[in-house]
Amino acid sequence: MQITEATLFRLSGVSAIGAGLIFAGIQPIHPADELASVATGLWAVIIALKLVMCLLFMIGFTGIYARQAQKAGWLGLAGFALLTVSWFLQTGFVFVELFVLPVLAAPAPAFIDSYLGVVNGHPGIMDIGALVPTYAVLGVCYLLGGLLFGIATIRAAVLSRWPAIMLAFAAIITPAAAFLPHALQRYAAVPMGLAMIWLGYALLSERHRSTVAKSPGRAKPGTAAAA
Repeated sequence: MQITEATLFRLSGVSAIGAGLIFAGIQPIHPADELASVATGLWAVIIALKLVMCLLFMIGFTGIYARQAQKAGWLGLAGFALLTVSWFLQTGFVFVELFVLPVLAAPAPAFIDSYLGVVNGHPGIMDIGALVPTYAVLGVCYLLGGLLFGIATIRAAVLSRWPAIMLAFAAIITPAAAFLPHALQRYAAVPMGLAMIWLGYALLSERHRSTVAKSPGRAKPGTAAAA
C-alpha cells in the first residue's frame, strides 16, 4: 500500500475517533480506583483499553495539529505540545496500573492504596515520591493543552469550529469536577471524548472533500453537457 498524506490524515482521524469512543465509553463502567479492583478481570480489560486509548490520542492529536499547523500558529503548537506531554505521562501511569498494580495487590497493598490515592483523592500512608507532582503536571498540561488547542483550532478555521469549542469547554470544566465525588468526576471526561470523536470525523470528512475536489476525473454537474 502506498503511504500518502491522505492516508496518514485518515489514520489520524480514525485514531481520534477511537480514542474518543474509548474515553467516553469506559467512564460509566470504570472500576473503582481502590485495592479491591486491581486484581479483577474488569480492571484488566478497562485499563488495557485505556493504554490503547492513550496511544490513539497522541496519534489523533498529531494528525489534527499537522492538518492546521500553518494556520494554528504558536498557540496551536503550544496546545499540541501540552496535550502530547499530558497523554505521554498518562500512558506511563496507565502502564503501571495494567502491569504493576495487579502483581503487587497481595505483597504491597500499602503501595497500591498510596498510588491510587493520587487519583481518587485519598492519599495513602506510603511516600511514593515524584508520582504526586507528576500527576499534577499531567493535569495542568491536560487543562491548558485542551484550552489552547481548542482556541487555536477555532482561529485556524481549517476544521469545524464546534468540536474545537467543545474541546476547550471540556478543558475548562475539568477543575470544577474536583468538587464532585470521585465517582462522578469521571463524567467530566465525556465532553473531551465527544470532542475528540467530532474532531476525528471533521478531519476525515475534510480530507475526503479535499480529495474529491482535487480529483481530475470528477467534474462539476453540467460541465460535461456544456462541453
